[in-house]
Amino acid sequence: MTISVCIATYQGERYVERQLRSILDQLGANDEIIVVDDCSQDRTVEQVERLQDPRIKLLQNNSNRREIYSFGRAIEFAAGDVIFLSDQDDVWLPGRVQLMVNELRRSNAVLITSNFEWMDESERPLDVAFDGVSATSSKRHIKNIIDIFVGKTNYFGCAMAFRRELVPTIVPIPSYVESHDLWIALAANQLGSNLHIDDKTLRKRRHGNNATSTVSNRSLLRKLWSRWIFARSMIDLSIRRLIRS
Repeated sequence: MTISVCIATYQGERYVERQLRSILDQLGANDEIIVVDDCSQDRTVEQVERLQDPRIKLLQNNSNRREIYSFGRAIEFAAGDVIFLSDQDDVWLPGRVQLMVNELRRSNAVLITSNFEWMDESERPLDVAFDGVSATSSKRHIKNIIDIFVGKTNYFGCAMAFRRELVPTIVPIPSYVESHDLWIALAANQLGSNLHIDDKTLRKRRHGNNATSTVSNRSLLRKLWSRWIFARSMIDLSIRRLIRS
Protein backbone atom coordinates (compact mmCIF):
# COMPACT_ATOMS: atom_id res chain seq x y z
CA MET A 1 0.00 0.00 0.00
CA THR A 2 1.52 3.32 -1.04
CA ILE A 3 1.45 6.23 1.40
CA SER A 4 0.64 9.91 0.91
CA VAL A 5 1.21 12.34 3.76
CA CYS A 6 -0.67 15.65 3.49
CA ILE A 7 0.71 18.72 5.26
CA ALA A 8 -0.64 22.28 5.25
CA THR A 9 2.12 24.77 6.08
CA TYR A 10 2.02 28.41 7.10
CA GLN A 11 4.80 30.33 8.86
CA GLY A 12 6.28 27.00 9.91
CA GLU A 13 10.00 27.58 9.45
CA ARG A 14 10.87 26.75 13.08
CA TYR A 15 9.56 23.20 13.08
CA VAL A 16 8.72 21.95 9.59
CA GLU A 17 12.12 20.41 8.76
CA ARG A 18 12.13 18.45 12.03
CA GLN A 19 8.65 17.12 11.27
CA LEU A 20 9.44 16.22 7.67
CA ARG A 21 12.51 14.25 8.69
CA SER A 22 10.51 12.26 11.26
CA ILE A 23 8.06 11.35 8.47
CA LEU A 24 10.55 10.66 5.68
CA ASP A 25 12.35 8.13 7.88
CA GLN A 26 9.19 5.99 7.79
CA LEU A 27 8.35 6.21 4.07
CA GLY A 28 9.36 4.01 1.16
CA ALA A 29 10.70 5.07 -2.22
CA ASN A 30 7.23 5.08 -3.81
CA ASP A 31 5.54 7.08 -1.06
CA GLU A 32 5.06 10.85 -1.04
CA ILE A 33 4.56 13.94 1.10
CA ILE A 34 2.23 16.60 -0.29
CA VAL A 35 3.04 19.99 1.21
CA VAL A 36 0.62 22.84 0.48
CA ASP A 37 2.03 26.16 1.63
CA ASP A 38 -0.48 28.92 2.34
CA CYS A 39 1.62 31.95 1.31
CA SER A 40 4.12 31.80 4.16
CA GLN A 41 6.11 34.99 4.58
CA ASP A 42 8.96 33.30 6.46
CA ARG A 43 11.42 30.61 5.32
CA THR A 44 8.96 27.70 5.39
CA VAL A 45 9.22 26.99 1.66
CA GLU A 46 13.00 27.24 1.79
CA GLN A 47 13.12 24.76 4.67
CA VAL A 48 10.99 22.29 2.69
CA GLU A 49 13.01 22.67 -0.50
CA ARG A 50 16.39 22.33 1.20
CA LEU A 51 15.66 18.69 2.02
CA GLN A 52 15.85 17.95 -1.73
CA ASP A 53 13.88 14.74 -1.35
CA PRO A 54 11.99 13.64 -4.51
CA ARG A 55 9.20 12.23 -2.35
CA ILE A 56 8.23 15.76 -1.28
CA LYS A 57 5.83 17.54 -3.64
CA LEU A 58 5.40 21.22 -2.84
CA LEU A 59 2.32 23.19 -3.88
CA GLN A 60 1.86 26.88 -3.11
CA ASN A 61 -1.49 28.67 -2.82
CA ASN A 62 -1.87 31.87 -4.83
CA SER A 63 -3.48 33.58 -1.85
CA ASN A 64 -3.91 32.87 1.85
CA ARG A 65 -6.77 30.33 2.06
CA ARG A 66 -6.32 28.90 5.58
CA GLU A 67 -5.54 25.34 6.62
CA ILE A 68 -8.84 23.66 5.72
CA TYR A 69 -8.56 24.65 2.06
CA SER A 70 -4.88 23.65 2.04
CA PHE A 71 -5.57 20.21 3.51
CA GLY A 72 -8.40 19.69 1.03
CA ARG A 73 -6.10 20.61 -1.85
CA ALA A 74 -3.40 18.24 -0.59
CA ILE A 75 -5.89 15.37 -0.26
CA GLU A 76 -7.13 15.93 -3.81
CA PHE A 77 -3.56 15.85 -5.09
CA ALA A 78 -2.51 12.77 -3.10
CA ALA A 79 -2.04 9.52 -5.04
CA GLY A 80 -1.40 7.01 -2.24
CA ASP A 81 -3.54 4.07 -1.19
CA VAL A 82 -3.44 5.36 2.40
CA ILE A 83 -3.47 9.08 3.19
CA PHE A 84 -2.07 10.47 6.42
CA LEU A 85 -2.70 13.99 7.67
CA SER A 86 0.10 15.83 9.44
CA ASP A 87 0.62 19.15 11.17
CA GLN A 88 3.75 21.09 10.30
CA ASP A 89 5.11 21.28 13.83
CA ASP A 90 4.69 17.82 15.34
CA VAL A 91 7.05 14.83 15.48
CA TRP A 92 6.05 11.35 14.37
CA LEU A 93 7.12 8.51 16.66
CA PRO A 94 9.08 5.64 15.05
CA GLY A 95 6.87 2.88 13.65
CA ARG A 96 3.77 5.10 13.33
CA VAL A 97 3.20 4.50 9.62
CA GLN A 98 3.65 0.73 9.75
CA LEU A 99 1.44 0.38 12.82
CA MET A 100 -1.44 2.37 11.37
CA VAL A 101 -1.25 0.73 7.94
CA ASN A 102 -1.22 -2.73 9.55
CA GLU A 103 -4.27 -1.84 11.66
CA LEU A 104 -6.13 -0.54 8.60
CA ARG A 105 -5.38 -3.79 6.76
CA ARG A 106 -6.51 -5.88 9.70
CA SER A 107 -9.76 -4.02 10.29
CA ASN A 108 -10.81 -3.02 6.75
CA ALA A 109 -11.92 0.34 8.21
CA VAL A 110 -11.65 3.42 6.00
CA LEU A 111 -10.40 5.71 8.80
CA ILE A 112 -7.98 5.11 11.66
CA THR A 113 -7.32 7.55 14.50
CA SER A 114 -4.65 7.19 17.18
CA ASN A 115 -3.73 9.08 20.32
CA PHE A 116 -0.65 11.23 20.88
CA GLU A 117 1.59 12.89 23.45
CA TRP A 118 1.75 16.64 24.02
CA MET A 119 5.02 18.55 24.07
CA ASP A 120 6.05 22.20 24.30
CA GLU A 121 8.10 24.29 21.87
CA SER A 122 11.32 22.65 23.07
CA GLU A 123 9.86 19.12 22.92
CA ARG A 124 9.48 18.77 26.67
CA PRO A 125 6.45 16.70 27.78
CA LEU A 126 3.28 18.66 28.58
CA ASP A 127 0.29 17.59 30.62
CA VAL A 128 -2.71 18.74 28.56
CA ALA A 129 -6.26 17.61 29.25
CA PHE A 130 -8.06 16.23 26.22
CA ASP A 131 -10.38 13.32 25.52
CA GLY A 132 -8.58 11.36 22.81
CA VAL A 133 -9.92 8.15 21.28
CA SER A 134 -10.52 4.73 22.78
CA ALA A 135 -10.29 1.42 20.93
CA THR A 136 -13.44 0.23 22.70
CA SER A 137 -15.52 2.98 21.06
CA SER A 138 -14.45 2.41 17.45
CA LYS A 139 -17.77 0.86 16.43
CA ARG A 140 -19.98 3.05 18.60
CA HIS A 141 -20.62 5.28 15.62
CA ILE A 142 -23.67 7.10 16.94
CA LYS A 143 -21.89 7.83 20.22
CA ASN A 144 -18.84 9.09 18.32
CA ILE A 145 -21.04 11.45 16.33
CA ILE A 146 -22.71 12.67 19.53
CA ASP A 147 -19.28 13.27 21.07
CA ILE A 148 -18.41 15.50 18.12
CA PHE A 149 -21.69 17.37 18.55
CA VAL A 150 -21.09 18.10 22.23
CA GLY A 151 -17.55 19.27 21.58
CA LYS A 152 -15.40 16.47 22.96
CA THR A 153 -11.77 16.62 21.81
CA ASN A 154 -11.55 13.09 20.42
CA TYR A 155 -10.51 13.55 16.82
CA PHE A 156 -7.40 15.37 15.63
CA GLY A 157 -6.43 15.35 11.96
CA CYS A 158 -2.75 14.96 12.83
CA ALA A 159 -3.60 11.56 14.36
CA MET A 160 -5.60 10.29 11.35
CA ALA A 161 -5.01 8.14 8.28
CA PHE A 162 -7.59 6.91 5.80
CA ARG A 163 -8.02 4.77 2.72
CA ARG A 164 -8.27 6.32 -0.73
CA GLU A 165 -11.88 5.15 -1.01
CA LEU A 166 -12.92 7.82 1.52
CA VAL A 167 -11.60 10.67 -0.64
CA PRO A 168 -14.65 11.10 -2.94
CA THR A 169 -16.85 11.55 0.13
CA ILE A 170 -14.71 14.13 1.94
CA VAL A 171 -13.41 16.34 -0.88
CA PRO A 172 -13.99 18.98 -1.84
CA ILE A 173 -14.27 20.17 1.76
CA PRO A 174 -17.02 22.84 1.88
CA SER A 175 -15.93 26.39 2.63
CA TYR A 176 -18.25 26.60 5.67
CA VAL A 177 -16.46 23.74 7.47
CA GLU A 178 -14.38 24.96 10.43
CA SER A 179 -12.60 21.68 11.18
CA HIS A 180 -11.41 19.25 8.50
CA ASP A 181 -10.67 16.79 11.34
CA LEU A 182 -14.29 16.58 12.41
CA TRP A 183 -15.60 16.62 8.83
CA ILE A 184 -13.55 13.48 8.08
CA ALA A 185 -14.48 11.81 11.37
CA LEU A 186 -18.18 12.45 10.73
CA ALA A 187 -17.89 10.94 7.25
CA ALA A 188 -16.27 7.73 8.52
CA ASN A 189 -18.71 7.32 11.40
CA GLN A 190 -21.65 7.85 9.07
CA LEU A 191 -20.24 5.09 6.88
CA GLY A 192 -19.83 2.86 9.94
CA SER A 193 -16.18 2.30 9.04
CA ASN A 194 -14.04 3.79 11.76
CA LEU A 195 -11.15 2.48 13.87
CA HIS A 196 -9.63 3.92 17.05
CA ILE A 197 -6.35 2.66 18.47
CA ASP A 198 -5.12 3.44 21.96
CA ASP A 199 -1.48 3.77 20.86
CA LYS A 200 0.25 7.15 20.96
CA THR A 201 1.88 7.53 17.56
CA LEU A 202 3.16 11.11 17.52
CA ARG A 203 4.17 14.02 19.69
CA LYS A 204 1.97 17.07 19.19
CA ARG A 205 3.64 20.41 19.75
CA ARG A 206 1.77 23.10 21.68
CA HIS A 207 2.89 26.69 21.21
CA GLY A 208 1.51 30.20 20.79
CA ASN A 209 0.90 29.92 17.04
CA ASN A 210 -1.14 26.69 16.82
CA ALA A 211 -3.87 27.03 14.22
CA THR A 212 -6.57 24.93 15.89
CA SER A 213 -8.75 25.55 18.93
CA THR A 214 -11.33 23.50 20.80
CA VAL A 215 -15.02 24.12 21.25
CA SER A 216 -14.65 24.24 25.03
CA ASN A 217 -12.86 27.59 25.06
CA ARG A 218 -15.22 29.37 22.67
CA SER A 219 -17.98 31.86 23.33
CA LEU A 220 -21.60 30.72 23.49
CA LEU A 221 -22.32 32.29 20.09
CA ARG A 222 -19.39 30.47 18.56
CA LYS A 223 -20.53 27.19 20.09
CA LEU A 224 -24.01 27.67 18.60
CA TRP A 225 -22.44 28.42 15.23
CA SER A 226 -20.44 25.18 15.51
CA ARG A 227 -23.64 23.23 16.18
CA TRP A 228 -25.17 24.67 13.01
CA ILE A 229 -22.08 23.65 11.04
CA PHE A 230 -22.35 20.17 12.55
CA ALA A 231 -25.97 19.82 11.35
CA ARG A 232 -25.15 21.09 7.88
CA SER A 233 -22.14 18.77 7.66
CA MET A 234 -24.25 15.76 8.63
CA ILE A 235 -26.74 16.57 5.88
CA ASP A 236 -24.14 17.24 3.20
CA LEU A 237 -22.18 14.08 4.00
CA SER A 238 -25.39 12.02 3.97
CA ILE A 239 -26.22 13.35 0.51
CA ARG A 240 -22.73 12.55 -0.78
CA ARG A 241 -22.97 9.05 0.66
CA LEU A 242 -26.33 8.46 -0.99
CA ILE A 243 -25.07 9.73 -4.35
CA ARG A 244 -22.12 7.34 -4.19
CA SER A 245 -24.19 4.32 -3.13
